[in-house]
Amino acid sequence: MGCLVAVVALAAAVAVGLHLWLAWLNRPPPLPSIPDEYLSTVQAAARTCPQVNVPLLAAQIDAESHWNPEANSGQAQGIAQFYPSTWSEWGKDYSGDGTADVWNPQDAIRSQAAYMCALFKQVKTVPGDPTQLTLAAYNAGPTAVINAGGIPRISETENYVTRIEDLIPDYTKTYAQQVAAQQSASASPSPS
Repeated sequence: MGCLVAVVALAAAVAVGLHLWLAWLNRPPPLPSIPDEYLSTVQAAARTCPQVNVPLLAAQIDAESHWNPEANSGQAQGIAQFYPSTWSEWGKDYSGDGTADVWNPQDAIRSQAAYMCALFKQVKTVPGDPTQLTLAAYNAGPTAVINAGGIPRISETENYVTRIEDLIPDYTKTYAQQVAAQQSASASPSPS
């Protein structure tokens, strides 16, 4: 009888362990969040114009480089993936080091926001969702969006816009958590 109880207990433990292991394997992936070292830069960039906001810029950076400041596609460079010709026009020194550097996230993220604000203005007469059109213009160029009368039928551009739109709700959630954590940390009394 003692062996039977031990076998039943072992089988129950294995079943529970297997259930927990399968639950762990099937857990949803963690939501993306803005890396702490870039949070204040993205917040400052989002104040550039009313059309850009923190979750939009964060989702765009995620889609462009996955927050890698050394990203290089062979054409586009840096955390915001600027083409050299676009950088030469829109890249600015926001870090205060005297050089507009596509590899410097402070320069690139704030330049990204400034360029996005300009693109919003360039595509404002095109019918469609202004954010989608602006993202398409960032990816394919404003002329492509204007000539197409909307999002150009370029699979890379269509996928780019969709990917960012899919990421925005996740970044909206995690950004709210980051802001709450910042507020909580600033409200906590410092030890004397």
